[in-house]
Amino acid sequence: MGKYADLATFIIDNVGGKENINSLTHCITRLRFKLKDESKANDEALKNNDGIVTVMKSGGQYQVVIGNHVPRVYEDVMEQLDFDENAVSDTNEDKNIFDRFIDLMSAVFQPILGVLAASGILKGLAALFAALIPGFKDGGTYLFLVAIGDTFFNFLPIVVAYSTSKKFKLNPIVAITLGAGLMYPTIQLSALKEAGAMGTIPVIGDYYSKFLGIPFVPANYTGSVVPALALVAFASIVEKKAKDIIPNVFQGFFVPFFTLLISLTFGYLVIGPVMSLLTNLLMGFFETMIAFSPVVFGALMGFFWQVLVIFGLHWAIIPIGIAAFQANGFDRIMVANAYPSFAQTGALIAMYLKMRDKNKKALAVPAIISGIFGITEPSIYGFTLPEKKPFYYSMIGGGIIGAVSMLLGQTRYNQGGLGIFYAINLSNPNGDFKADTIKTLILMLLATLIGFLLTYFFWKPKEERKSEDNTNINKAAKDVNKVEIVTAPVNGKLVKLSDIEDDAFKSGVLGNGVAIIPEDRTFVSPVTGTITTLFNTNHAIGITSDSGVEVLIHVGMDTVNAEGRGFTPLIKEGEKVAIGQPILNVDLDLLKSEGFSTTTPIVITNTDEFLDVLPLENLDVKAEDEIIKIIL
Repeated sequence: MGKYADLATFIIDNVGGKENINSLTHCITRLRFKLKDESKANDEALKNNDGIVTVMKSGGQYQVVIGNHVPRVYEDVMEQLDFDENAVSDTNEDKNIFDRFIDLMSAVFQPILGVLAASGILKGLAALFAALIPGFKDGGTYLFLVAIGDTFFNFLPIVVAYSTSKKFKLNPIVAITLGAGLMYPTIQLSALKEAGAMGTIPVIGDYYSKFLGIPFVPANYTGSVVPALALVAFASIVEKKAKDIIPNVFQGFFVPFFTLLISLTFGYLVIGPVMSLLTNLLMGFFETMIAFSPVVFGALMGFFWQVLVIFGLHWAIIPIGIAAFQANGFDRIMVANAYPSFAQTGALIAMYLKMRDKNKKALAVPAIISGIFGITEPSIYGFTLPEKKPFYYSMIGGGIIGAVSMLLGQTRYNQGGLGIFYAINLSNPNGDFKADTIKTLILMLLATLIGFLLTYFFWKPKEERKSEDNTNINKAAKDVNKVEIVTAPVNGKLVKLSDIEDDAFKSGVLGNGVAIIPEDRTFVSPVTGTITTLFNTNHAIGITSDSGVEVLIHVGMDTVNAEGRGFTPLIKEGEKVAIGQPILNVDLDLLKSEGFSTTTPIVITNTDEFLDVLPLENLDVKAEDEIIKIIL
């Protein structure tokens, strides 16, 4: 058992046990589980463990964020699970098409991301040494560094085919052969031209050869991604059908025989050309956006990149960037995303300087170091995202410098590399390499400064905010004009939000407030204001008071599943209402007979905008009695 055996046991137990796990992979900082039933996982227990940063659910994956040492935790978890990841059931039946696509992209690229980054760094170092050391480019050391770095990118279809085979449960040797088949020299148009072999191939119009009378154009798939991915997905279907048809005694060689024959033939004729066309269309869309306004594109990419990372949506963009690089030898799609990690790190440095909690300061140091090298999950989940404002400030920094980078015409000349090593990617090896590198390093520093300065001057640690809030509350309480009273919408008994069964409400993530167990069918408005939301099932109503307080009344638990039965609205969206005005009739007996709890949360959804929200609790109240006091 490894160093993290106890943590591995804890994680397995709290994701629902071994029997609840379909599959497990990991990326740079996260364990990514496919669970049979996510409701069996204990989110709070996992989040409260010191060895776990947080828990995320995205793209059909249950993600446990660990940190930089996740590979070692993964090994200990896999040892205790005692199964071969490739053999475990992995179903997508309950996901929509977009979730399946993101899940596929992440499953293919997560295992190869480390080697991709390492290869890019090797190529970048070779270019850096060539720029700094006279004569270095003419020596064998330069040749070796370039060769080692280029190997991954030149044979990327083989790497992608192997990685994809794990997702689709295809024989990995067959997958490697398929990837190599796409790169077979005499099938590639560029190889034919360079070898001067055109005279040996029968030319038919604009085509160079035929297969069973079907003309096809040889193409260059070196460094490509999507054709190999699609080819393996198709081959997995062929292999499964072949296993169903061919007798067991002949499967050892006839299954791969037919899989290779059918898949590669279809790949040469259809899959390769079609996938290349689709990739080119998507690449063209991004390049058109850049041509329309590189500044706007850079601002949007830099601003939203960290959000895309949180939800795993960046995997949809990475293949397009790789395709653009492979097609042109350079790329502008993946330029602005070089800077958000530095704005994030700058925000965390400011938090470190202002925090008083010694334990949190100690945890911030390795997160800062990780951020410098492009790994920001520990910073995001452990510090900036929970505090919200620092995360927003880092988005602003990423957006501003992303726009500047595109305005300056920065271009990516190398793939791979993360964080500080990305500077080499944006330096032209055939141009002014030193000036390009210095320019990128300056922009990285500026992104760091923006995140740092905004956070340092406009964010306050929680303990400091509480101290100021208490002072302001005492002062504001004396001024009746700065207090908003929310009244009971129905007769009943007040209970604490923390005592109800719904995790979203009890955690306070939807806002502070109180719940009421209703004793009457008629609900009235708790404030004077406007009906801003009336859900189509009529079970929840949002009201914004004239002073800006946003009140959500959610009648019952899971009553959205009642599909409107038992609810009769007495108002409509956009209507002005006064305190005590009837807004909804509810058949409580009907809801109870169908198994629904009628406990009704009343929460202030914009709680963070006020000095304090003070709910009353454990009282019997009548409609229009005070239940929440808000210090504006």
